[in-house]
Amino acid sequence: MALNIATFSNQKGGFPFFKAAGHPAAAAAARALVAQLTGRVGVYDPHGFAAAFAELHDLGGADIRHVYVQDVEALGNTVLGQTAEPVTALAGADVDTLLVVAFDAERLISHIAHLIGDGVTVVSLDDMRLADDRLTNAKRYLDPLNFATNFAFFRDEEGQHTRLVTANYWHGYGAAGVKLWLTLLDSAGAPLAQWDMALDDAIGQITVDSQEVRARFGLGPFTGQLFVHAIGVRGHDVVKYALDTYGDDATDISCTHDANAWPADFYAGLPAPDAGETVVLWVQNSHPCPIPAGAVGLNLMGDDTIAWLDTAVPAFGSTAVDVADLLPAAKWPQQLEVQAGKHMVRPRYEVTGGGRRRVAHVNVERVDLKPDPKLAELSNLLGKGFVLPAPVLPPKAFASEVLPTPMATTQQTLPIAVTVYDADGGEVARHGFGALPRNDCIAVDLDGLINGHDLAGGFGHMELTYDFGAGADADGWLHALFRYRHRESGHAAETSFGAHMFNGVMVYKGEPQSYAGPAPGLSTRLFLRLG
Repeated sequence: MALNIATFSNQKGGFPFFKAAGHPAAAAAARALVAQLTGRVGVYDPHGFAAAFAELHDLGGADIRHVYVQDVEALGNTVLGQTAEPVTALAGADVDTLLVVAFDAERLISHIAHLIGDGVTVVSLDDMRLADDRLTNAKRYLDPLNFATNFAFFRDEEGQHTRLVTANYWHGYGAAGVKLWLTLLDSAGAPLAQWDMALDDAIGQITVDSQEVRARFGLGPFTGQLFVHAIGVRGHDVVKYALDTYGDDATDISCTHDANAWPADFYAGLPAPDAGETVVLWVQNSHPCPIPAGAVGLNLMGDDTIAWLDTAVPAFGSTAVDVADLLPAAKWPQQLEVQAGKHMVRPRYEVTGGGRRRVAHVNVERVDLKPDPKLAELSNLLGKGFVLPAPVLPPKAFASEVLPTPMATTQQTLPIAVTVYDADGGEVARHGFGALPRNDCIAVDLDGLINGHDLAGGFGHMELTYDFGAGADADGWLHALFRYRHRESGHAAETSFGAHMFNGVMVYKGEPQSYAGPAPGLSTRLFLRLG
């Protein structure tokens, strides 16, 4: 029951159509557009968007008789239950209404005006487009820069608060007069507030705090989503951010980085609850269509048995799912896959236990990758190759764990090792996991690995790398979950992220990557509050 929409390509990046068709501010206009599809309906689908549009907006009430295409290679395909015909067959067709599934459709309609019969009502997606002052490039509606958008978990209730933090990194590409168009959606998906935030023409911190929003608009408690749309941007069509969750006291404080703006089929790295813990997955709908019951589920990594959520989630709505309700036997360090079906951007999960609370995120599980033997063959040229670094906080104050997480559906074995370095760069310890089977969940406690070693400087870092002595099944999408616990207070925090190549002049599939130009190079800016 996954949505049949194209959201992202590793070669082309994000696709703007699903963002344009599913924009929260366009939802009412889209419903009005669908209501115009009366009588016998013909659909002209010049760009192949009709199926995706119908996934997001229910066309079940329309009497669709014909679907016409422009590309001869699309002839004969089944689209919206009809066999695709050449648009030239529109002449004399028995239709009362013609839907042109395209934005900027005036020119396309003019091309076929001689084929459209008298009395036929013509409608297009231009009837649901955003106002020009909400666009970066009004001349080309599906310019990716018009849909620099993202969703964020946002809550302010019962002493729990959230703070979204980002930067005007678009100014670094030459943009001026950038503003954020912000919409707060409640748990049912209804808008609670909408406002603009003008940004200074500088690369500096931007903060949206839930307490300030609640006071500004006189709102009651809420848990839902903050939809962020950046206007006037240059260079980058992604809204990157950090999400700071905090409470009225120190029992609730954590930080997690942005949600990828492209809904994925699968996410992984969701931890099962440890003893005394509750793990809640926040299912937050990113689209104007409901998530049906049975469309989102969980399974243990490497296990094909899926437990499905038996309740629906409204358009743009949010619901909390207790992992134990679906998989009661799951226990840390087991990890779970999220069968997401492209219904949501990278979701958050929340862990409570011992009177404390923390929030983190799962990561995109890739369906387009397979192990590449070149990574092993070229290791002499690529040095360490993909490196996944994480801090080793002072062991006297913090306990640290690392849990490798398969992050591609084809990754059946994971040959990796972890190396610990002190603050001076000296190697302290190394642990080879071997070639981990997909269903093996092995968490390494650094206390046992360091074994009382007095780290130079009192702290250091660890690196996960591929261990080609154990196997060659490497795909570059190396991820792990890192968990830290403050020994005195018992508070914990965790994060899951992936590997990159660093500090090399050779390039492998765009690595080392950079937001500021072609590889090699790696650069980004992120502003976090220290608790």
